Amino acid sequence: MRILVTGGAGFIGSHVCERLIHSNHEVVVLDDLSTGLTSNIEHLPLTFVEGSITTPAAVRGAMEGIDAVAHLAALGSVPRSIDDPATTFHTNAVGTLNVLEAARAHGAHVTFASSSSVYGSVPTLPRTEDLPTRPISPYGASKLAAESLVLAYTSAYNMRNIALRFFNVYGPRQRPDGPYAAVIPRFINAALTGRPIDIHGTGDQSRDFTYVETVAQIVEQALTRPNLRLDKPANLAFGSTTSINEIASIIERVLGVDLERHHTPSRPADITASTNNPSLLNETFPGVTDIDIKSGLIHTSEWFRNSLA
Repeated sequence: MRILVTGGAGFIGSHVCERLIHSNHEVVVLDDLSTGLTSNIEHLPLTFVEGSITTPAAVRGAMEGIDAVAHLAALGSVPRSIDDPATTFHTNAVGTLNVLEAARAHGAHVTFASSSSVYGSVPTLPRTEDLPTRPISPYGASKLAAESLVLAYTSAYNMRNIALRFFNVYGPRQRPDGPYAAVIPRFINAALTGRPIDIHGTGDQSRDFTYVETVAQIVEQALTRPNLRLDKPANLAFGSTTSINEIASIIERVLGVDLERHHTPSRPADITASTNNPSLLNETFPGVTDIDIKSGLIHTSEWFRNSLA
């Protein structure tokens, strides 16, 4: 298959590209490099197109000859969306519309990276796909709008589109820099460089972390299994629960360091807890399992250690 990966120079996208190429698929990457890095994919035999999903002509150009699309390009981060809601919505929702239109014109289907942020203020845990969606951030709202478009195009145009709600993905190549960096790369980078860590709130807030190579495996199956159909989004997480304080403690043990911890005020729209009921995921992708959080943090820490060497 010839597969387009939007956001393919990014953290998750580069792992998806690696897996697809390893499975002998032809890969085209569309990325504007606003957050992605060419160094993530320069070792891979693929076609790179620099451009944005917000530019319809760029999307149409990259779509030539494409059979399927892994649509991963987005502006992530809840705090970023609070700072700049308009850009977040335009990129995530209107950009997705551009991808869907181009895919429809070329007879391609789309696997879309949605987010657990769509559940927002819904208190029920663990999350199941039948829960209502009540996003409490512009980011969550933009992802909900985008996944609604993905499902609407499935119905209206008979496209084989799939929406996967990513929870908290981590692993090698996740950027530790910038004001919107995720917690695991920030903590690991601080541990390796002897700096303190900032913990927003008490640190008791918990997340369902998923290792990036597991995510790439599921995305590949969603793209390439011709008979796979889903009439609703599927949560992509395996039902683990790890607090931010526990992440810091595991990193201390893995790297043999003591982290100086600074507690700062809680961030707006920060969810207290998030964990998934993986029943639909396990039913749809039987045999795919995630590695435990300690093993994932060992692999991730080793990559960061080597990248700093």
